[in-house]
Amino acid sequence: MPYELLVRDGFSAAHRLRAYKGKCEQLHGHNWHVDLRLAGNDLDPAGMLLDFGDIKRLLGEALRDLDHTYLNDVAPFDTINPSSENLARVIAERVAARLPAGVRVVSLTTWESDRCAATYRPDGPGPNA
Repeated sequence: MPYELLVRDGFSAAHRLRAYKGKCEQLHGHNWHVDLRLAGNDLDPAGMLLDFGDIKRLLGEALRDLDHTYLNDVAPFDTINPSSENLARVIAERVAARLPAGVRVVSLTTWESDRCAATYRPDGPGPNA
């Protein structure tokens, strides 16, 4: 797909990792940064794949119920671990479900610090591709 867009947003939340032996099993918080990459082939009559304002709104809506929460109490993280990897997948799926035809999520990266991030790519490629 020849056109790719990137939008960054963020949220603050606390969590604890279940079944993890280490300090992250204890309650702690992050100021998460989220990078969303979208792609598509065709531009609209205004010369845009998708308006950045619309992308910011979609991403903001996907993050709204996560901000300033204890993630372990928010579905689906009340049943799955609120790891960076799971957060990336869930947020990407929330955005993808609301995108117009012809636009897709390339990747979504959740940064739990300025040095640690996890990226989810709905259509691969995987690490051994």
